[in-house]
Amino acid sequence: MTEHLPKITVVTPSYNQSEFLEQTILSVIGQQYPNLEYFLMDGGSSDSSIGIIKKYEQYFDYWQSEKDGGQSAAINAGFTRATGDVLCWLNSDDLFMPGTLLKIGRMFREINEPTIIFGNCLHFY
Repeated sequence: MTEHLPKITVVTPSYNQSEFLEQTILSVIGQQYPNLEYFLMDGGSSDSSIGIIKKYEQYFDYWQSEKDGGQSAAINAGFTRATGDVLCWLNSDDLFMPGTLLKIGRMFREINEPTIIFGNCLHFY
């Protein structure tokens, strides 16, 4: 029997972050969350970001690379397209720890009211 989990939409805003972007993408798709909607909103990068995005485009429900109004505008544009029950964003130089989306999905499955959940972070160099 498959566990019913809410759809989680992850939006990754990015601009000239090719140094970190692939690790960010892998941290999302590596979650193997069964009900994931993933958008990558690139602000028209001039570095090698587009090549990285195209390498993983089969995992995105939507991606774009065009000039935007910055990080907040990119997140909002992604949220406008979102069909998930749970919306979140992960910046293009951040990572999800293993099991993050499953934990969040299970938490939201039990909650019957609007909720904000936020996590902590680990800093590494």
